[in-house]
Amino acid sequence: MPKPCVVDTNVIVSGLIGRGGPPTRIVDAMLDGDLLYALSADLFDEYASVLRRPSIVRLHGRTDDELDVLLEEIAANAVWRNAAAAVKAPDPDDSHIWALLADLDSGLLVTGDRLLRANPPEGNSVLSPRDFVDALMKESSPDEPGRET
Repeated sequence: MPKPCVVDTNVIVSGLIGRGGPPTRIVDAMLDGDLLYALSADLFDEYASVLRRPSIVRLHGRTDDELDVLLEEIAANAVWRNAAAAVKAPDPDDSHIWALLADLDSGLLVTGDRLLRANPPEGNSVLSPRDFVDALMKESSPDEPGRET
């Protein structure tokens, strides 16, 4: 069974304001139940608070009620972990993500944050949304039509 990935808040925000790029595809897969992903209470709280910032609301245009439904769907489709360990991340504000990755044992983080991608925690992988979508498409897509196998 595949292990769940961790989707950083910046991917969620980009996915909601984007127009079909990799972050949008990731969020759609999360909402459709097609992506196995892990959440902790801290990461979920970060999703909720960032998505409700007035500057972010102006970009995605969703009402509080629409955000409630979206967050309920994200929560319902997630694999929940109690990642309470104190783990030092390159950015102290991201320590909860490092703790969640540590709880997953060889976890995978999907993030647009270059600092996090450049400094993955030992034993874990960190990919950009584009690299993640490209890797998923290769694994999950059938052979191209007209191509001999």
